[in-house]
Amino acid sequence: MDKIAILKKFNEHSKNTLMETLDIEYINVGSDFLTAKMPVNSKVHQPYGQLHGGATAALAESVGSAASNFFIDNKNQFINGIQLSINHIKSKKEGVVYATAKNIHKGKTTHLWEVIIVDEDEQLISVAKMTNIVLDIRKK
Repeated sequence: MDKIAILKKFNEHSKNTLMETLDIEYINVGSDFLTAKMPVNSKVHQPYGQLHGGATAALAESVGSAASNFFIDNKNQFINGIQLSINHIKSKKEGVVYATAKNIHKGKTTHLWEVIIVDEDEQLISVAKMTNIVLDIRKK
């Protein structure tokens, strides 16, 4: 596995998407995990100046969906998220958060991921569970 090439591909694939808007960057990958980071600043704040739960959920879903791409035939299949559950543990006003998706179940039609989100001090910010469905690309 060429980590640099994989991360470059994921980051290039994020151009002109919500991931680019939120400055999400994929930074590490392994055989059963993917990690991305997102800066915490006014772009991702709610009105009280704290990290918005929706931005955190978008980070979790982005890394969980991207991680599923390791296990599919990218020419004939694609991933759709079908369920995301997230618990917010601690607030964050500034800095960086890191989301690591770890595979819990890899089936032919569904993938289940646990996504742990921590800050730069390894403080737990949020915990998510995400289910993806593997769909076949329909030929016209």
